[in-house]
Amino acid sequence: MSSQSPATDSLRWSGVSHRTLMAWRLLSAIMLLVMGGIHLYLVFYGVGGLLGALFVLNAVGALVLAIAVIVLRARLLTLATVLSLLFMVGTLLALVLALTVGLFGIHEVLSFKLVPTTLVVESIGTIILAVTVALVLRSRRAP
Repeated sequence: MSSQSPATDSLRWSGVSHRTLMAWRLLSAIMLLVMGGIHLYLVFYGVGGLLGALFVLNAVGALVLAIAVIVLRARLLTLATVLSLLFMVGTLLALVLALTVGLFGIHEVLSFKLVPTTLVVESIGTIILAVTVALVLRSRRAP
């Protein structure tokens, strides 16, 4: 008889340990918080108007999703990680559009404060969240 819980046995069967999954979830939450923090920082240091309001919403959304990725379980965890990935990809796409063709009449330049940093953070965050989504989906497979 196994001394581990059925949930732990299921995670091990699928090749994803609880510790590994939790580490990726923590990395995902950190990347969401960093992304949201960058946007909030920009609001406090000069970005206003419609863009400022959208940046505040981005920061709030990132905080909510970061908490969800850490505390939720089962199907809700799957939903939270997929939404987080879409959120990060959408934010990265919005920045790329603003840098190239413009977005909401806003044309961004690479030399603006924290733009290169944001591109790196959101790109790495997208990769981390994609791995996390894959691990969560893999861990949900029944033996």
